[in-house]
Amino acid sequence: MPLTILTDADVRALLHSLTKQDILDLQQSLADALHYYSTSTEDDGNGCCSSYQPIRTALKRTDGQTTLLMPASSNNGVGVKIVTLSEPVNKSSPVASFDALSLSSARTASTSSSTTAFDVPPDSVASSQSTTPRGSLTLMDKEGSPRALINAEEITAFRTALASTMLFKKRKNVHDLTVFGAGKQAYWHIRLALLLRGPEIHHLSIINRSFDSAHRLIEKLYKPFDEPVVFPTLTVPTAEISDLSRPKIAIITPSHTEYGRLLKSTIRASSAIFCTTPSLEPLFPASYLTSTEGRKKGRYIAAIGSYKPHMVELHPDILRQAVGPQHSNHHHKHAQQGGAIVVDSVEACLKEAGEIIQAGLGGREVVEIGELLMLKRDADRRRQEAQQSTDDLDKSGVELGSGKKRKGAEGKEHAAGKGLTEWLQRGNVIYKSVGLGLMDVVVGEDLVRLADERGLGTRIENF
Repeated sequence: MPLTILTDADVRALLHSLTKQDILDLQQSLADALHYYSTSTEDDGNGCCSSYQPIRTALKRTDGQTTLLMPASSNNGVGVKIVTLSEPVNKSSPVASFDALSLSSARTASTSSSTTAFDVPPDSVASSQSTTPRGSLTLMDKEGSPRALINAEEITAFRTALASTMLFKKRKNVHDLTVFGAGKQAYWHIRLALLLRGPEIHHLSIINRSFDSAHRLIEKLYKPFDEPVVFPTLTVPTAEISDLSRPKIAIITPSHTEYGRLLKSTIRASSAIFCTTPSLEPLFPASYLTSTEGRKKGRYIAAIGSYKPHMVELHPDILRQAVGPQHSNHHHKHAQQGGAIVVDSVEACLKEAGEIIQAGLGGREVVEIGELLMLKRDADRRRQEAQQSTDDLDKSGVELGSGKKRKGAEGKEHAAGKGLTEWLQRGNVIYKSVGLGLMDVVVGEDLVRLADERGLGTRIENF
């Protein structure tokens, strides 16, 4: 079997050629792997079993750079991703307050000299530092023969968004989407959301320190083949980028004294929130969502930007409320809570996710997303059985399972059937991810297969 090499340009060209059906197929393949990760044991002999997935190793250098080594096993082989990230640094001086600006609005300077705790954006990676992981993904077949070498810069953000949008795809209301950040993670979360549910997204709000970065993100969404790079020519038809839905877009950037009011109204109106920044402090006050008013509406929140114990995007009180007991004797109508935080890996998040750690949560208060997803074979069977019924199934793509835990004694039993589905589709759902090497390997294998089919990349025979 030849070795396939995919450069950064190759990967971007391939990812931008993917249609909605391609995304659904990739999601289902990843969902199967995550399901096996969460439910299989060594006795099952499944290559995606958590027992075969080592915890990643972090090497921190004196220059502030952290290199992550993420080995993993799949049913098709093994692989390892090695990437380097910048360490977030604290700012010593306050920054300008925020303002919500539409794309046609002019930027203005802040005229206020006073600030409150949330009149300024939280500390994150300095603007001079890149938040994009740089490195490579190496794939090998079951016999250990090299199968592919892939630039990991784009695939890291893509596979994270692929997982984050699995539950987003099943939400009943996605009218108002808010995204914190304007890097690759924000880009792919927005792009996949528009591909999967575009016509139903009416408002898109991007909250970011730099107006220019957010503006460039939007330009790239609709003109991805323009600056800053020239992509190689594809030999197959590509998705028509101009067909991406165009919701009403607002950029929230540092420049105005009314940031607190604008942030509060944006968060309260949101149906879904994607947090994609390596923040050292909560991105907004907990009270925006934990108060009586904030709890009236069900929201889906995906927090994927922070990846160390001291990093947080969501205030711990938001997570504590999400896992707290539900009271039926209150006088206000609240959106349903599920009693747990959804995570990609219980083991990894308990060790690395700042929100989980600072909220003081344990293994009984988190549930892996793999436990909530149906295998493709089961989803297909359900679709056949439900042809004459009213089951809430899509024509294709990831479907929700029963949520019953199958592996180990640790973990909380969650309401099965309609109660679980109601929560995941309409209630307050928080998904926290720190990333798994398994996700890179499984998505990488599928992308290599597509690249070979579409004539992308470089192939070396008899490597």
